[in-house]
Amino acid sequence: MTASGSGQAPPPKKVIPDPVFNEKNGRLLKDTRYWPTEVWANPWASPAYRRGAMLLIGIIGAIFATGWMIGELAPLGDTLYQLIASVASAGGLPQTATEATWIMIKALIILHVVLINGLWAVWWERKISAHIQSRVGPTYAGGFHGWAQTILDGIKLLLKEDITPAVADKWVHALAPAIVVVPVIIAFAPVSFGSQLAAADIDVGVLYIFAFAGISVIGVVMGGWASGNKYSLLGGLRATAQLVSYELPRGFSVVPVIMFSGSLDLSVIAHAQAGYWLGFIPKWFIFYPLVGQLAFIIFLIASVAETNRTPFDIPEAESELVSGFHTEYSGMKWSMFFLTEYGYVLLACFLLATFFLGGGAAPLPGLEIIPSWIWMLGKAMAMMFVFLWVRWTFPRFRADQLMDFNWKFLLPWSFANIAFAAAALLYLS
Repeated sequence: MTASGSGQAPPPKKVIPDPVFNEKNGRLLKDTRYWPTEVWANPWASPAYRRGAMLLIGIIGAIFATGWMIGELAPLGDTLYQLIASVASAGGLPQTATEATWIMIKALIILHVVLINGLWAVWWERKISAHIQSRVGPTYAGGFHGWAQTILDGIKLLLKEDITPAVADKWVHALAPAIVVVPVIIAFAPVSFGSQLAAADIDVGVLYIFAFAGISVIGVVMGGWASGNKYSLLGGLRATAQLVSYELPRGFSVVPVIMFSGSLDLSVIAHAQAGYWLGFIPKWFIFYPLVGQLAFIIFLIASVAETNRTPFDIPEAESELVSGFHTEYSGMKWSMFFLTEYGYVLLACFLLATFFLGGGAAPLPGLEIIPSWIWMLGKAMAMMFVFLWVRWTFPRFRADQLMDFNWKFLLPWSFANIAFAAAALLYLS
């Protein structure tokens, strides 16, 4: 008799076979959970690792060689401008036509920088997350190392249905992604991509960038409120509190840089870091004792928070808010929020390179033969790696921890750093 008294024996327990992992090429999981440590105990013993390292060295060498052969890009831009002016003059067009055409070309270049950065950053983030968290990563899909996977993702988003909730404010819901993405494109205008290589020469470039970068929060609030979803509304309110709060230490962290350079012009700030101490130590602001390191760390942390990235992604915390302020978005509207996020990451990386890493200056004497735009791009990519590294390493803050960290730690230290900078200038004078 069974416990239920039915007299029937319980059904036999289903036997589940032991898992069998795919050992093809030795790329997938091993038979213990310590397999990354076992495999990477001596990585140079792996022929695949050596081939990958040599391939990476070859790619970097090819980039440097290409930059050396091309040289600085600013003279090429001057040549293109003269060509446009000569064509306009031959056609009897006024000077304003030349200027309008030149502005349009620069705007299209910046637009494509933001668009291509979205494709590149998504692919690179997948690769880095795969390495940091022992994932397979985009290796098997999308060709060599998944190069086409992100392109196919973009096509998929273009084909996805655009859904607007019935209770949403349709006009505001549709306008919010544009309000978010347009400011990041405009904010790139004074960014220096190398020596004399900026779309616009603005003598108050720092204020210009901070002013336009702060507009995107309006689009986030609009998207959260117009969705007619309480989770989206909470995500929009969290984003407002976070972005407005972390904008303060981020702005104050740049004050010592402005004090040392004496200008708000990005090109002047980069030029103020030219030269070397003792003949080999770059005069970058990050190497200024205490003041430079504090300013760099505060600006980096605040920039991670400003871009809503882990551990500061509380506005879109999927564990509590489904997806936060963009829960009710799909297709290309949804992708515009993430295009903006990666655009602001790239903007922060170029600002870090300009404010603290000497802009397009070479890191060592004798390397000036490599053009400034190569060094600028390399420094920006190094900073982007830090952004991706942080995201896949740290857990998410709670909302109260996030705000406490800003108001009780970052902001006081940003004030203190301004005092340290003033004392340093007083001492040096």
